[in-house]
Amino acid sequence: MTLFQLLIVALIQGVTEFLPISSSGHLILLPALTGTPDQGLAIDVAVHVGTLLAVVLYFWRDVRIAAGGTLRLARGKVDTQGAFLALCLIIATIPAVIVGFAIKLTGLDEAMRSAAVIGWTMLIFGIVLYWADMTGGTKRTADHWTLRDAATMGLAQCLALIPGTSRSGITITAARKLGYAREDAAKLAMLMSIPVILASGTILSLDVVGQANWALMRDASIAAAFAFLAALGALVLMMRLLRSISFTPYVIYRVILGIGLLIWAYT
Repeated sequence: MTLFQLLIVALIQGVTEFLPISSSGHLILLPALTGTPDQGLAIDVAVHVGTLLAVVLYFWRDVRIAAGGTLRLARGKVDTQGAFLALCLIIATIPAVIVGFAIKLTGLDEAMRSAAVIGWTMLIFGIVLYWADMTGGTKRTADHWTLRDAATMGLAQCLALIPGTSRSGITITAARKLGYAREDAAKLAMLMSIPVILASGTILSLDVVGQANWALMRDASIAAAFAFLAALGALVLMMRLLRSISFTPYVIYRVILGIGLLIWAYT
């Protein structure tokens, strides 16, 4: 791939991974709309690693607490904030891992990679996000996360396996409807992304074992670096904006893109 193509893929993945507008949907649309070749699994893994590093760095304090709690959880103890956070993240991740593995085994992941599917999910789940954001409470914070809420958000996260839904978008939607403030809903969604990105990156890595060569490793390293920078910038911007605005700008983007894709797909 050329440096320009790597930059475009990395920017799309980095910017859209954490915004509620669907990174997978945009990456699927890129070759379809531009005529460029698909970036391939190796580059997909690389940009996932880049975005993973970005969210870990941005939420380092919470990641460190959860990592320490994982050790206590492994000993069967849930007596610290970190252990409880780690347990919530595990519970929130299990549904997506199970459903994602089943979809991959059945081949449905390839069947859903179409402009029509992405158009409908962009439109429908954009409207659902608006509804949850306008009707959800704002009194609960991330410190009030419960096992039941983690399970609910984890089940909602399964819908993100349909391209165009947006993993961050659907988990934020669930959190807002559960009454979490906008910034805290986004924070929980971002923390939930860490084990999911790690799991999906691992699965993708198994598919590219044996394909590695120096040229591919170079391209992957460049893509990962660009994705890291783009994701970190998008995270900083979104978290700051949520202190003063709603999710409506993202909803408007989703609705416009969804309608445009549906017109393109059916005509």
